[in-house]
Amino acid sequence: MKRDIKLFAGSASQALANKISSAIGVPVSKSAITRFADGELKVKLEENIRGRDVFIIQSTHPPAEHILELLLFLDAAKRASADRVTAVIPYFGYARQDRKDEPRVPISAKLIADLVARSGASRVLTMDLHAEQIQGYFDIPVDHLYAVPVFIDYYQKLSAKDIIVVAPDTGSVKRARAFARRLNKDIPIAIVDKRRTGPNQSMVANIIGEVKNKTALIYDDMLDTAGTMVDAAESIREKGAKDVYTCVVHALLSRSAPDRITKSCIKELVVTDTIPLTPEKKIRKVRVLSVANLLGKAIMRIHRAESISSLFKEVQA
Repeated sequence: MKRDIKLFAGSASQALANKISSAIGVPVSKSAITRFADGELKVKLEENIRGRDVFIIQSTHPPAEHILELLLFLDAAKRASADRVTAVIPYFGYARQDRKDEPRVPISAKLIADLVARSGASRVLTMDLHAEQIQGYFDIPVDHLYAVPVFIDYYQKLSAKDIIVVAPDTGSVKRARAFARRLNKDIPIAIVDKRRTGPNQSMVANIIGEVKNKTALIYDDMLDTAGTMVDAAESIREKGAKDVYTCVVHALLSRSAPDRITKSCIKELVVTDTIPLTPEKKIRKVRVLSVANLLGKAIMRIHRAESISSLFKEVQA
């Protein structure tokens, strides 16, 4: 290869970066993340990267310093004369304000996209953006992966006779339909018609589709406070579903979410490791699947200038 590959890990994704490293046989390069006396972050790349193909792995979930840390890594790599710098962002935070839907609010997703590009990223590799149009907010190439293959491998064990895939809101219908087709082309879908009353607040208005005597599988990209997910699961169960399973790509599990899930009718919550789970979030009902192999394959294909369309293409609804 003309350019050596270098992997760096931010503090938000060190465990995932180590798994990616093992999957592709490329060691995680040395870096130092320290703080000045007043708490300011200090980032240093401790290996020569001049002319190298650099991949910086860092999710941007709370606290917001994870975003700042990523920007500092990117700037350091750019100023160290890396040939190309790819920001690998398994979870892209601040994506929920992706449009100006009311007066005097920012478009946060666009702002973060601009910061990433201006800080030195040549391209971005990310997974299951909250809204697909966010890809267009970047002025650099974006490779957008989906975690569906990881979930499909896991759920093949379930009987396809009585499964119904459930979209937790109308905005997730396309995602749910694609997931159902990948699982089995004959699996139907149902839709939870909800009304949002404020940030992290919603109420279930209706269930569109027949869930009685079915094994319901709710699929979504993100789980924050779990209020919507638990309400949907309870409503589905009240409509006669036998069991309710849930799977989400990005498990934020904020506030009382772990307790809510524990006390709910949800039989199992399957998540990925795009966001590391702290000890209090590792409840009995949660199972974590790794996306390291998927991200590793994408990284190597980007490095070799090969197509990664087979990894991130979405099944047409």
